Amino acid sequence: MIKRIKSGGVYEEKIGYCRAVVAGDWIHVAGTVAAGPDVPEAVQDQCASALSIIEDALEKAGASMAEVVRVTYYLPRAADFEACWPLLSSTFGANPPAATMIECNLIDPKYKIEIEVTAYTGS
Repeated sequence: MIKRIKSGGVYEEKIGYCRAVVAGDWIHVAGTVAAGPDVPEAVQDQCASALSIIEDALEKAGASMAEVVRVTYYLPRAADFEACWPLLSSTFGANPPAATMIECNLIDPKYKIEIEVTAYTGS
């Protein structure tokens, strides 16, 4: 079974992807940035926005952040990552996933963090 979940993000139609794809017991959530007409300036606020979008996609897939087994963080400036740690710890602390942080360019310079997760809902 494959189920595709769209969030209505501006890049989904332009690039041709879904916010999340459910494939059996696995949920793959695409790289997610802050959304809305006014993207916040602070990396922590962008991180919170991206996590909210991810949480919504997981809920639509029948899962929660507790089922996230893998997370990848992409930041143009690695030095910005530490500011997100308290939020990430409160989000994943009880159920910590395997994690990687990569310093790289993002699709638009206004974005300071992109987050991608994989969740597992099987037994």
